Amino acid sequence: MTVLTSGLEIASKINAKFPEALVDSSNLAITIKSEHLIEVAAFLKNSPDDAYDFLDDITSVDYLDFFEIIYRFTSIQNNRSLVLKTRCLDRENPEVPSLIGLWKGADFLEREIYDLMGISFKGHPNMKRIFLWEGFKGHPLRKDYL
Repeated sequence: MTVLTSGLEIASKINAKFPEALVDSSNLAITIKSEHLIEVAAFLKNSPDDAYDFLDDITSVDYLDFFEIIYRFTSIQNNRSLVLKTRCLDRENPEVPSLIGLWKGADFLEREIYDLMGISFKGHPNMKRIFLWEGFKGHPLRKDYL
């Protein structure tokens, strides 16, 4: 079983490298601005000290005021995991950068979130529905879905 890395520990490293990126941190997770997602994720993946080289999962939460996208990474060599969050404040056209360029496993996870929550992942090469048919109206996991 992996050990959860303290968000406070990683936040200090991120803040030193990307001072504008950090929004919040706790023992459980760190939250960053979505415009810094790719550079922070690449830093976490390629850092020799941390090496979060495996993307476990991506999910999202609808808080009505914003969407939160939650990533869980694992460093296989260090047997540690990390929770990284970002937010999308635009409910009409929600979009965050795609991590498919760093982790190919982001492909279906990002498409699932797009299909069910309506959050688009900029830079994804095949951003289309994965469960529901083309032409389906709306995104059924949103709180405002009727």
